[in-house]
Amino acid sequence: EARRQRRLLLVVVCVALLLDNMLYMVIVPIIPDYIAAMRGGGDAAGPFAPAGGNESGGGGGNRSLLRPRYPPAAGGNEDVQIGVLFASKAMLQLLVNPLSGTLIDRVGYEAPLLAGLAVMFLSTATFAFAENYATLFAARSLQGLGSAFADTAGIALIADRYAEEPARSRALGTALACISFGSLAAPPFGGILYEFAGKRVPFLVLACVCLLDGLLLLALAPPCAAGARANMPVGTPIHRLMVDPYIAVVAGALATCNIPLAFLEPTIANWMKESMGASEWEVGLTWLPAFFPHVLGVYVTVRLAAAYPHLQWFYGALGMAIIGASSCLVPACRNFGQVIVPLCGICFGIALVDTALLPTLAFLVDVRHVSVYGSVYAIADISYSVAYALGPIVAGQIVHTMGFAQLNLGMGLANVLYAPVLLFLKNVCQMKPSHSERNILLEEGPKGLYDTIKMEERKG
Repeated sequence: EARRQRRLLLVVVCVALLLDNMLYMVIVPIIPDYIAAMRGGGDAAGPFAPAGGNESGGGGGNRSLLRPRYPPAAGGNEDVQIGVLFASKAMLQLLVNPLSGTLIDRVGYEAPLLAGLAVMFLSTATFAFAENYATLFAARSLQGLGSAFADTAGIALIADRYAEEPARSRALGTALACISFGSLAAPPFGGILYEFAGKRVPFLVLACVCLLDGLLLLALAPPCAAGARANMPVGTPIHRLMVDPYIAVVAGALATCNIPLAFLEPTIANWMKESMGASEWEVGLTWLPAFFPHVLGVYVTVRLAAAYPHLQWFYGALGMAIIGASSCLVPACRNFGQVIVPLCGICFGIALVDTALLPTLAFLVDVRHVSVYGSVYAIADISYSVAYALGPIVAGQIVHTMGFAQLNLGMGLANVLYAPVLLFLKNVCQMKPSHSERNILLEEGPKGLYDTIKMEERKG
């Protein structure tokens, strides 16, 4: 029964992560036209009209199924609005994560996860019925608030329920696969529904799934019934975790490896149109093939980690080297088929880094601090948020002033140079539990339900 509940909770967390990343990317083909419509742009049929509508009396709608502007690399006030709108989610998430991590450590994982799902539901519904830029901005910021709780609590809940390897790596790998699928499948999903059903439909579909996911969580693990939390030890404060050199190295790697993805998403569309004359369907489907190497990278890393757990640092370093080489190859591509290859390499490398290093964070907390995971995964979420907060605002400006090739070479060089830093983690697998953890779980004997459960898990 406990094993089945654990699996169902994993499903709940995976759906939450899938929804968050789908909502993050589903607005890619929608928002530019929507903002243009609110400002009286001539190429949009209105905020709630299906894209196939014919407002000119000619041969059908003039809006692309997969609009490539996310946001344009340079331009006027509309471009700035789009860039700020896309970055607002990660910026608020970056500000809230230190507080959400501390709260999760104090109250448990289920209540913050449920609260995050509730906020995400409100954000999604707000997107569906927004009629001005201020409401869109509020909805995007609300999503960042919900993500700061749902994402962090969800990953921490997986690390807590799957306390032993290789089950922990498999569970976290499954969550990463859902994140990848949500990010890469959302633009076609949003574009197709926007084209044929109107602007509200994609958001209403996601809102319904979010509501069902929250109800399932409420049935599985009611936050008010989580009495075992009172017996859990106090987690290490987030500021102490941030200055832990091993955790800092992992956080730096997570931020660095995600910079190419975060910076290419808002800039590659215009570059493809200008350099290779790519059609809009090609631009819209650019990232979709990368889902498969990402899942392959997760699978390969989980299998290798189960067979050779002492080489986790090497898998991360190899992933960063692949990301660096792939990023440098992007500007050399001359057609749609060629550009797919380095983008697949980037996503494959990110899968290696994330799948290897996210379980390492939990292990570091286990052996160097106290086995409470809210704050350490808040640090991981901060690392991601740094990249995605800078991407929509900074990337276009870098391309405008220095060029697309220089942007990619810089990102590639940063990843290649950071890869050797992971050698610092080489001896992590040989670490023993900290004195405080050993006292709590081994020497002093169980004092409550949490301690008893942990004792039984370690004996098993």
